[in-house]
Amino acid sequence: MNEPAVAVNEHANRRSGGRLGRKAIRGAPVASFPTLVRQIPAYQMVPDEAVELIHQESLLILEEVGCEFRDDEAIALWKAAGADVSETRVRIDRALLMELVSKVPPEFTLNARNPERTVRVGGKNSIFVPMYGAPYVRDLDNNRRYGSLADLSNFHKLAYMAPALHSSSSVICEPMEIAVPKRHLHIIHSALKHSDKPFMGIVTSKERAEDTMAMAGIVFGEEFVRDNPVLVSITNCNSPLVWDATMLDAMKVYARSNQPLILAPFALCGASTSASAVGAVAQVNAEALAGVAFTQLLRPGSPQIYGQFMVTVDMKTGAPMGGTPEAAQMMYLMGALARKYRLPWRTSGFHVGSKLNDAQAGYEANMLMHAAILAGANYIWHSAGWLEAGLTCGYSKFATDCEQLIGWYKYAGGLPFDDFKEAMAAIREVGPQGHFLGTQHTLEHFESAFFMPTIMDFNSYEQWKAEGAKDHDTRGREKARNMLADYEEPKLDEGIAEGLKDLIARREEKLPDSVS
Repeated sequence: MNEPAVAVNEHANRRSGGRLGRKAIRGAPVASFPTLVRQIPAYQMVPDEAVELIHQESLLILEEVGCEFRDDEAIALWKAAGADVSETRVRIDRALLMELVSKVPPEFTLNARNPERTVRVGGKNSIFVPMYGAPYVRDLDNNRRYGSLADLSNFHKLAYMAPALHSSSSVICEPMEIAVPKRHLHIIHSALKHSDKPFMGIVTSKERAEDTMAMAGIVFGEEFVRDNPVLVSITNCNSPLVWDATMLDAMKVYARSNQPLILAPFALCGASTSASAVGAVAQVNAEALAGVAFTQLLRPGSPQIYGQFMVTVDMKTGAPMGGTPEAAQMMYLMGALARKYRLPWRTSGFHVGSKLNDAQAGYEANMLMHAAILAGANYIWHSAGWLEAGLTCGYSKFATDCEQLIGWYKYAGGLPFDDFKEAMAAIREVGPQGHFLGTQHTLEHFESAFFMPTIMDFNSYEQWKAEGAKDHDTRGREKARNMLADYEEPKLDEGIAEGLKDLIARREEKLPDSVS
């Protein structure tokens, strides 16, 4: 069922445009782009010897220092596997560690409720995923306020309509008006109702993870979701070197159902790691490998995603910084390590510290996305909407990021040579001092030859001024508003829709209105 999507994508990358790309760039309704199959080489910033040095130091960290696993069942599993356990501290022999890590498949299929949106993760395959977890939104009137369920539904709609986004994420923004114990039900319902792309799970408690799986079972079938990946969930190691009970509970629910987890230490480099980019990578690699290994104690062979979230800390204020050169350099190192282990890996694309969709946001985003693409990342998260170190999701930022993703999709697809002979023939047709605007080659390729954004403005100053002298942020808000006006819901089967509503009603009767 899934291989044709990969074949279509390879053709689309060779064309580096074509009908799908032309319609997307013009803004016409289109199906989602297939999985991005990168046709450019991965860039390795350091020699193999440096990668091996970091790898060896990470192994020593886990053998000599160890990692905390603050959960009784996790400790019992590590003991049974032969690890050196002292209370909650687990020291893992390198042979045991690498044996477990080697069980993770290098690629997997992530199924969508619409099979045409199913994607591949790992190897040369990359997908773009919008942001996650913002309590605030910067709305269509450019006001910063708490997020709501209406905002979350809007972002799921925008993710569905954005051709270069391959997932709807889940908690793009928090629906703050809904009680925390019940919030996850409405988050997952919105993701499933307003989009037919893959989505992300909830990890804030075992029960919420189980509810997520129950809702996925209604949509995909209970038997199907026991073995087939339909969602990805994030688990963060608390750097330095702690996997806590909440994250381990979520791992147990999802890994045992063969649902991939992102095993990603949350590292503020200089605060929760040493003030060294290479030192931070050695620590974060150890933390991530420990998490990956644990999932294989739960279900050997389950698909997983090696990950990291590493930002530097402003040593003057303690604030996290987004698009810095060190953050990009650390991506390259993590990519080299992921290839060494043959693991699918996650990084972040457009996670910026800027408060507005301004020049700083653009500079930061470009620094990070360029590194993510060249480092060969497979699951490029936070690729739309992110502002203010993740505290805010912006409507304008979401729309402008999605347009940029079309460009990055084309960039990573490589340079096509399929029309090279025709291009050379056009030179002979035109000769010296002519122009190419009327040649057959130009008429056949003008829509697909080059990236043609609609939000970015390349017109003359006079035309720009006549059209209202709108800045990029304003045009992004207009684009988001227009997309929402054009949205058409990808309807769920009536029985499935009713099943979801029934589950939500039953669970809400049992759940409290506040956290005790």
